[in-house]
Amino acid sequence: MRIGVIGTGRIGTIHAHTLSRHREVGSLILTDVDPARAQALAHRLGETAAPGVDEIYTWGVDAVVITTATSAHADLIARAARAGLPVFCEKPIALDIAGTLQAITEVETAGTVLQMGFQRRFDRGYTGAREAVRTGRLGRLHTVRAMTSEAEPPDPSHLEQSGGLYRDTLIHDFDILRWVTGREVVDVYATGSDAGPLMFREAGDVDTGAVLITLDDGTLATVTGTRMNGAGYDVRMELAGERDQIVVGLDDRTPIASTEPTGPPAADKPWTGFLERFGPAYEAELIAFVEVVRGERANPCDGREALRALLIAEACERSRRERRPVRPAELLSSAQEALT
Repeated sequence: MRIGVIGTGRIGTIHAHTLSRHREVGSLILTDVDPARAQALAHRLGETAAPGVDEIYTWGVDAVVITTATSAHADLIARAARAGLPVFCEKPIALDIAGTLQAITEVETAGTVLQMGFQRRFDRGYTGAREAVRTGRLGRLHTVRAMTSEAEPPDPSHLEQSGGLYRDTLIHDFDILRWVTGREVVDVYATGSDAGPLMFREAGDVDTGAVLITLDDGTLATVTGTRMNGAGYDVRMELAGERDQIVVGLDDRTPIASTEPTGPPAADKPWTGFLERFGPAYEAELIAFVEVVRGERANPCDGREALRALLIAEACERSRRERRPVRPAELLSSAQEALT
């Protein structure tokens, strides 16, 4: 199997390493907007670098992995679909609903595969939580609390093209909330604060946000996030039911300290970022993609799943601006009407 990797930044480099040592992957073709970066990575891995995306197709590959800037995702997905190739793409498909729908239509019309990179679905903590909900261990689920707290803000250049806190960061929480609970989001009420560094206000973004979510079975969920958590990288999910309560992301590296006399001590080595915290999950999702390409398993996260997460993020943005509850379904209906 020969796979083309488009984009050799941080995530692209990690995915290329995973694929290069996979026993079912014979070779890689790497390309990047910075040809020297792709060439350097290819040299380290003993793979081939291509001068551009065109060569990925003219030289021939069996599948494509897309890890470029978000603005390029939709066009690259559509091109791979028209070439009849299965695609793995980092989230999101696009920063708007219309662009996401158009890319999904290209994939479905071509009858190809699009697997999206929501890596938390492959984290052992979240898979354990999903199993606990499915087996009824918790009883009736009544409350979910999810959070993503980044240790430090992103580079201003990334902030300008990220799509904002809800689309860029908390979209992972929205996806995993649906996946773990098996429920859909009925409505959201979101608020945010831009009281941190000036760059957030200049970008029209917030550095801290909070969302109250109602699921379709009446379960209430809160999702909070910040890019200013000095203690370290902290990602958790608490699920409370009538019988039991569990938590994802609580271990000896969780950057939190108890004020109770008998409470656990602060972590000696707190998590520093998402690449460290979710390293095994990133590897597992690429292994899954190879299995999907080989026809050995079903797609674990298709474009429609990514659309659902984006709809929640978009609803949060509108709710924050308009200070009212917003239903993701109303955004989907509006976007579909605009495209017809």
